Amino acid sequence: MDEKFDYIVVGAGSAGCPVANRLSNDPRNRVLLLEAGPKDRNIWIHIPIGYYRTMTSPLSWGYNTEPDEGIAGRSMLWPRGKVLGGSSAINGLVYIRGQKEDYDHWRQFGNEGWGYEDVLPFFKKAENQERGGGYYHGSGGPLQVSDIRDPREICDAFIEAAIETGIPRNQDFNGTEQEGVGNFQTTSHNGRRCSSAVGYLKPILKRPNLRIETDAMVTKILFEGTKAIGIAYRQHGTDKQAMVKGEIILSGGAINSPQLLHLSGVGPAERLSALGIDVVMDNPGVGADLQDHYQARMVLELNKSISVNDDVNNLLRLAWTGLRYLLFRRGPMTFSAGHVGAFTKVLPESATPDAQIHFIPFSATKLGGNLHPFSGVTASVCQLRPESRGEVMITSSDPNQHPKIVPNYLSTDYDQRLMVEGLKMVRGVTKASPFAKYVAKEHEPGDDCVSDDDLLAYAQEKGNTIFHPTSTCRMGNDPRAVVDARLRVRGIQGLRVADCSIMPSVISGNTNAPAIMIGEKCAHMVLEDNVYN
Repeated sequence: MDEKFDYIVVGAGSAGCPVANRLSNDPRNRVLLLEAGPKDRNIWIHIPIGYYRTMTSPLSWGYNTEPDEGIAGRSMLWPRGKVLGGSSAINGLVYIRGQKEDYDHWRQFGNEGWGYEDVLPFFKKAENQERGGGYYHGSGGPLQVSDIRDPREICDAFIEAAIETGIPRNQDFNGTEQEGVGNFQTTSHNGRRCSSAVGYLKPILKRPNLRIETDAMVTKILFEGTKAIGIAYRQHGTDKQAMVKGEIILSGGAINSPQLLHLSGVGPAERLSALGIDVVMDNPGVGADLQDHYQARMVLELNKSISVNDDVNNLLRLAWTGLRYLLFRRGPMTFSAGHVGAFTKVLPESATPDAQIHFIPFSATKLGGNLHPFSGVTASVCQLRPESRGEVMITSSDPNQHPKIVPNYLSTDYDQRLMVEGLKMVRGVTKASPFAKYVAKEHEPGDDCVSDDDLLAYAQEKGNTIFHPTSTCRMGNDPRAVVDARLRVRGIQGLRVADCSIMPSVISGNTNAPAIMIGEKCAHMVLEDNVYN
């Protein structure tokens, strides 16, 4: 391209779409949005339960971690969205912001403007809350947030069982307090997914000052000295360039953003030089400090045919499931990756919830695998604030080669202890009378898995990611921080990062809503700074 853009946004995912929308709202700004994946035309993107297919499809980057000693030497599949909407187009739709304390903690580490009261307006600006606006919620924003559309007997039983064990009822995890049990809300509307592309791009596709290029994989940031002046990308087999007058905003996510910085010469100098990459800025923090939520699941076999397994494994019920969705936009096809949620404290020293439960009224052999032949449900537990940190690092100057991902799961005593106590807590809920009356047996981990050592071994051998990688371009003011509180890459001019990679630490919950908030806040700061005029 010969022309220059005022802003170039790399990655049309959870954060990138809000950035592109808000920056192009001023017709004087010419904005280019680049997405490595295709347009979001696949029907399974827009049907909520479709995440079960798309997570393991070509719409995902299909990353795999390195074998990890902390989880019995296993390698793990890490789906990340490669399509308009990014991971918001293939995720489990759960709308959770995290705890107020998460953001106040970021602020206490010197990140001015990132306390809870600072970020709340951007959560509200993004949101169109089905229940209406108020102090904690927004109305009229691009992101649709809705209640569960298919109440289930077994889900209500799980809520009552949790209450019996001492977990309070909570009707709004994103309101006054996070602690408690209740139904999740989802990023959907009338039984259809609301990805960031649906919410932020679809209404503005005709803006003449916004150009959206799909199947356009950015391979390098172009520099003059330490100033970002453009990007190189590959589209349909052709190498292209686009230049920028103002700023480049990286919104590739916790894997792609550090990878692109590495490929462009920003990162640990010694390791980049060894790969033949010219170093623009030495920063050992790029790709470091990776965090993710780790989960272990319990599978319960029911004595009553009331799970989704029964709907799918019976031809008549399966036909009714499809017809019910087509006619009414209700039923199992509207399901998210969590029907019931719970946030609670399982360790005595925790001041706020340290564990999260996702309860779903079906069970399967693995991610994207077949549902069990029996009537089954799943209750998984994840640690909200893991201590373990890993890294993302390229091993080649070839942008098509996936970087090395080392999660270091369960590498601390705290993380191991929390997973054990979390499994005990979930088991306690399933044995409480409102739920126990539905249980035929505990399929996994099974009644013979009792001791702390047994439970830890089960978590290590059978646990999995809950798809929340963060912190690889960490925000801060220490020497290892990658971006400052304005999300500007330290030591570089004209370059910011806006996605979950900037989180100083992973928030206490699902990460899609915070990623969208980060995009909203980044766009606000860019326009506020107005650095190129």
